[in-house]
Amino acid sequence: MKPSKAVITSEGYPAIAYSIGLFLFLAIATLLLSSVILAVPAFISLLLVIFVVAFFRNPERIPPADEGLLVAPADGTVVYVGPAEQEQLGACQKVSIFMSVFNVHVNWAPCTAKVIERFYRPGRFLDVRHSKASSENEQLGLVLETEQGLRLVCVQIAGLIARRIHCYVDTGDCLKRGERYGMIRFGSRLDLYLPTAVTPLVVLGQVTAAGVTPLARLPQETDKER
Repeated sequence: MKPSKAVITSEGYPAIAYSIGLFLFLAIATLLLSSVILAVPAFISLLLVIFVVAFFRNPERIPPADEGLLVAPADGTVVYVGPAEQEQLGACQKVSIFMSVFNVHVNWAPCTAKVIERFYRPGRFLDVRHSKASSENEQLGLVLETEQGLRLVCVQIAGLIARRIHCYVDTGDCLKRGERYGMIRFGSRLDLYLPTAVTPLVVLGQVTAAGVTPLARLPQETDKER
């Protein structure tokens, strides 16, 4: 499935249709039966429609002009910044972003790069704020390589409520910074693993806007050679 620039992501159409159908059924039943009791679930189903539409919103994002900046791949709150170990990178830096059910769940490419590997690991559905979520939860990751040869890993992690990961790209595809590349349904986490040469610009507890918030700065070519 290709990423869409529509106001609502295509993954949300079935859920929106079901929620609207439920609301119409209860609303019509309330009117036909003049039932005060049915009015309560009808109102709740209307709130459900609003929530589902809001959850699958797909806003347009404009990344900062400075091409040397990595941008946040997800909306949410930074729950971890610090050293880590990652299979493809070894010792590295990790930035974890927690997406609540109220955040936009579309994911954006942090930099312009080529997908050199895509991997999937089945797993558990722990609360993604748990420290073990990065290693034990179901996840789908992309190993990205920039034109300068810098590699980073972007991992979508399913959570306690999120049970469906969508990724629109595969090995060999090229991504542009700020381009939509996937989404996770209903509360989740995104881990970005960076080489030690890259210093994160965000701090614990910071709120990020995907495709906009500067997450780190790519090292200069001279720095990388050192």
